[in-house]
Amino acid sequence: MRIGATIPNFQADSTKGPIDFYEWIGDSWCVLFSHPADFTPVCTTELGRIAVHQEHFEKRNVKVLAHSVDDLKCHVDWVNDIKSYCPDIIGNFPYPIIADPSRDLAVRFGMLDEKDKDNVELAQTVRALFIISPDKRVRLTMHYPTSTGRNVDEILRVIDSLQLTDRLKVIATPANWTPGTKVMILPSVSEEDADKLFPNGIERVSMPSGNVYVRTTTDYE
Repeated sequence: MRIGATIPNFQADSTKGPIDFYEWIGDSWCVLFSHPADFTPVCTTELGRIAVHQEHFEKRNVKVLAHSVDDLKCHVDWVNDIKSYCPDIIGNFPYPIIADPSRDLAVRFGMLDEKDKDNVELAQTVRALFIISPDKRVRLTMHYPTSTGRNVDEILRVIDSLQLTDRLKVIATPANWTPGTKVMILPSVSEEDADKLFPNGIERVSMPSGNVYVRTTTDYE
């Protein structure tokens, strides 16, 4: 799935009952993320940490949906292990894990690595992650190898960036940006319009080339 593509609807069984994806996502954003297998150590830490951060996803209007190629019974048993390993998960496990034992979704969404992509009987999924906006478009993808766990803070950071730049279409977020720090004003915005849009201040950086294209501001809240 490429950035900008419309994610196709699908139906799947999950730990919270059958899911029709379009109906389930509604008007929310979504983080859909895959895991190599149930009862694996790194996956257990990832699902646990995302569960602990559930409130941070909710306040951003983001639903979380996990994917694994194991069957539903394995998922249910695994959830109990995750909750035991991460005792700071409050209450019931907060988000569904969809079952994909046929690997249909794994193949459709390109979750298999190059080595095993043609061996769908044995192939595990990599750590694929898709951020999907309410219009069902893929807005961001991350693919990690099975050996490397993901950073939940980075997932939340890129959601903040996507939602901010959707709201203010004249800016982009720079490297290492976090909410409240400087954003970049797009080169397509004229100087006159930039001053009107950000009356509380713009920092213009002089470059050896003489081109003024680095303009930053914190006037965006």
